[in-house]
Amino acid sequence: MIRKIRIDSDPVLRTIARSVKTVDDYTRRTLDDMLETMRQAKGIGLAATQIGLLHRMIVADIGEGEVELINPVIYFQEGEAIAEEGCLSLPGIRIPVRRALRIGVSGLNRYGEPVDLTLENLLARVIQHEVDHLDGVLIKDHQETKVMVSEQP
Repeated sequence: MIRKIRIDSDPVLRTIARSVKTVDDYTRRTLDDMLETMRQAKGIGLAATQIGLLHRMIVADIGEGEVELINPVIYFQEGEAIAEEGCLSLPGIRIPVRRALRIGVSGLNRYGEPVDLTLENLLARVIQHEVDHLDGVLIKDHQETKVMVSEQP
C-alpha cells in the first residue's frame, strides 16, 4: 500500500523513532508498504518516520537489491565526502552533505534475525541519511556552510 510521505513542516520528521520490540506480520507489511511507497516516489531510501510511523525501520534500494533494516545502528564510519543529497520529505531541494564513505551497520531483518553489513559509497550514504531520519535529523541540518576568507594586504 502506498503511504503518504510526510513533508518538511510535519513534526513527526523531528521526532526520534522508538525501537521495534517485536518483528511480526505488521512489521513485514510496513516494510512492504515502505518499499512500495519509496519506489512510487522514485526514491532510493525511506525511513518509517517519513510515512508518519515512529518505528526504527528503514528501506533502501540503489539498484543493487533491497536493504531492509529494523533498529539499525551504525557502529563504525570511515572516510568522508561531501555530495548533494535530495530527500522525499524535502521535494525539490538538494543540499551538500558530509557523510562517511564506508560504514558498518547492524540491525534486524524482516524475520527478526540479526544483520551486519559493511557498506560503501552511495549505499552507505543512503543508510546514513535514513538513520538520521529516525533521529529527527534532516539533510538541511547538515548543510555545509561556506566560509568566506578575505586576504589581508
